[in-house]
Amino acid sequence: MSRDRLMRIHGPEFRAMAERVLQVTELTSRLNALPFADEGGKADLFEKILGRPLPARATIYPPFYTDHGLHLDLAERVFINQNCTFLDYAGIRLGERVMVGPKATFITVGHPVDPEERRGWLSGAPIDVADNVWIGAGATILPGVSIGRDAVVAAGAVVADDVPAASLVTGDKATVHRQW
Repeated sequence: MSRDRLMRIHGPEFRAMAERVLQVTELTSRLNALPFADEGGKADLFEKILGRPLPARATIYPPFYTDHGLHLDLAERVFINQNCTFLDYAGIRLGERVMVGPKATFITVGHPVDPEERRGWLSGAPIDVADNVWIGAGATILPGVSIGRDAVVAAGAVVADDVPAASLVTGDKATVHRQW
């Protein structure tokens, strides 16, 4: 999916995505059950999940979750700690030397807010994380967000807007914006 695009649920694109989700769920289940020291087994499964080998010196500690895998673009020296989730159908890019704390979640797809459209459509937008960013434990990065070089996202932060380079963002408070 491209930036800010809608996909009809139960259309052909959705069916293809759903098939891939089932395949990747099987692969990540196998990955997460492997002994930690089984480097060869992990490398083989990551290649199947991502559609290519992990980049040089990239490190991912299982358990690891993704719904699609093929749209997760990892640069060299990326570090992803345990129990992270990447819903990557609309695309996630992590630049060089990005560090991701445990239980961080990256979500590129969702549903429209309008109740009439919510069950019939998926919405999505890519996430772009520049070089040398640190994503704290339990942070949630939402669709369409870009995070600038050298930025820090604090533990538990919910990021719905772009983050400027060389900045610290914090916060998890939900705010009512409108009612219907």
